[in-house]
Amino acid sequence: KAIKELDKLEIKHILLEDKERPTTFKKRYVVENQKVFRVSKLDDKDIPIEIEDKLIKQIEKNAKNCKGIIVSDFVYGVITPRILSCINKVARKYNLFLFGDLQCSTQVGDVTKFKDFSVICPNEKEARMALKDKDSGLEIICQKLIANTSSNALILTLGAEGLIVYDNNDPKRIIRQAFPSLSVNPIDLSGAGDSLIAIISTSICSGASIMNSAALGTCMSSIAVQNMGNKSIQAYQVKEKLLEVTLNKPEI
Repeated sequence: KAIKELDKLEIKHILLEDKERPTTFKKRYVVENQKVFRVSKLDDKDIPIEIEDKLIKQIEKNAKNCKGIIVSDFVYGVITPRILSCINKVARKYNLFLFGDLQCSTQVGDVTKFKDFSVICPNEKEARMALKDKDSGLEIICQKLIANTSSNALILTLGAEGLIVYDNNDPKRIIRQAFPSLSVNPIDLSGAGDSLIAIISTSICSGASIMNSAALGTCMSSIAVQNMGNKSIQAYQVKEKLLEVTLNKPEI
């Protein structure tokens, strides 16, 4: 199913199969477009060394053909310390952008393991969990996270309140900018974070600034939350949303 969908979207892919691990299963129970609860069945132990070796081989082989690498870690055992070390190594070798996103809904992860990344994109809960700080203000949390990870940029997502971007590329100061949410009545938040990191990484690899990329990200996220479930978003949808926001014209 995954291969058919990737082929349909004309996305080049290399899938590694672990015959000892079941496919992660998530079932959401919904009543009148409202999620009541979710049942998940998965195996989150670290991948075996033979799969780890195959993945490292593919990373080393394909890195030279890339501009950047997205590490989307759901803390299910794929992003091991050895895998992360390999990613950092090839990024330095080929001067690649690194984008880190870590999902901590029911599982526990630590976004501070993404050292020297171009952009890290945690939500407030993930940032506080990593720093073990539930009391400090957002400004202190963000400053701590940047210092701890030495990241070039931080995007802190705040759910319905939008996001805050911290640009750490200026040696003299950190530039910050808040972006409000563009969705008034979201239907389903599933996929919003995935959409955000996807378009931000694509934009930065294409030469855009972190702030312009974040602006595009708010447009794409606002589209994602209007769909029930995690659905692919097309380029024309982002263009239409961007024109709607900047020119107040809902149609091209």
